[in-house]
Amino acid sequence: MEKDPTQGGGQARAPQESASADLADVPGSHPRRKSLEMRQRLVAAVEAGLAHPSGLTAHGRGEAFDYLLGERTVPEAEAAERAAAEVLVAAERPVVSVNGNLAALVAAELAELQGAVTGKRPGRKPLALEANVFHAGEARVRRIVECLEAAGAEGVLGRDRHARIPGLESHRALCEEEGIYAADAVLVPLEDGDRAEALKAMGKVVIAIDLNPLSRTSRAADITVVDHIARALPRIANFAARMGSPPHKGVKALAKSFDNKANLLAVRKRIAEAMTAKEEDPS
Repeated sequence: MEKDPTQGGGQARAPQESASADLADVPGSHPRRKSLEMRQRLVAAVEAGLAHPSGLTAHGRGEAFDYLLGERTVPEAEAAERAAAEVLVAAERPVVSVNGNLAALVAAELAELQGAVTGKRPGRKPLALEANVFHAGEARVRRIVECLEAAGAEGVLGRDRHARIPGLESHRALCEEEGIYAADAVLVPLEDGDRAEALKAMGKVVIAIDLNPLSRTSRAADITVVDHIARALPRIANFAARMGSPPHKGVKALAKSFDNKANLLAVRKRIAEAMTAKEEDPS
C-alpha cells in the first residue's frame, strides 16, 4: 500500500490502490467500471489532500458532456489534438498547467506527453509541467509536484511561484517565472475561464482540454480539445511522437490556422443531433 501523501516521508502518488480496493465488489466486466474507478480515485485524492472537493463537481460535469459525445473521441477532437501536438512541438517554451484532478487521474499520461513532445524538440527547452491550483494550499501544490515526479515526469515546476499573471486575483495568478509566466504556449486541461482569458491577454497561445464546448475556457482558447482528458493526452502524445519533423510555422501562425470557433460549433451540432436522434428499437 502506498504511503498517505498527507503524512511525512515518501512521495505523493495518484491514489490508484485505494480506488481499486473500494471497487473490489464491482466486476471488471461492468460497463461503467472505468468511470467508477476514476470517480473513486478522485475521492481518494480529495481525502489525501491532492485534489480539492470542488474537483468532484467539475469531473461530474465533464462526464455529463462525455455521455452526449458517446464517450468517444469525435473527429473534431482528433483535429484539435493534432493541432495541439503541433503547437507544443513548435513552441519555444511550452508548458502544461496541472491541477489536482489531473495529477490524480492522468499523472502517468502527463509524463508520457512530456517525453513524446520533448523527444521532438532536440536542442530546445523540454515540455514543462507546472502545478497550479485555484484554491489556496502550498502543501497541495507540493503533493501535485511529487505525484507527477513519482509518475516519471522530470523538472516539474510549481514549488517557486513568485510571478503573477496580470488581471487575476485568485491563487491561480501565482506561477513560476520560468514556467507559465514565460511560456509562449500553455496547455490548460480542466481550466477555469478567467485564467484562460488572462493567459490569452498575455499573448500566449492557449490550448484547452474541456468536454464542455460552451464554456468560457473553450471559447477563449486558440485550440480546444473537446475530449476526455484520459483519451486526449495519449492521443496528443501519439501525434507528437509520430511527427516527421517539427512544424515550420510559429505557434501564432499554427494557432491562427486552426478555426477553433468552427470546430466548437461542429461539436455543439454533433451533441444536438445526438440528443434529438430517434432511439433504435432494442428488439
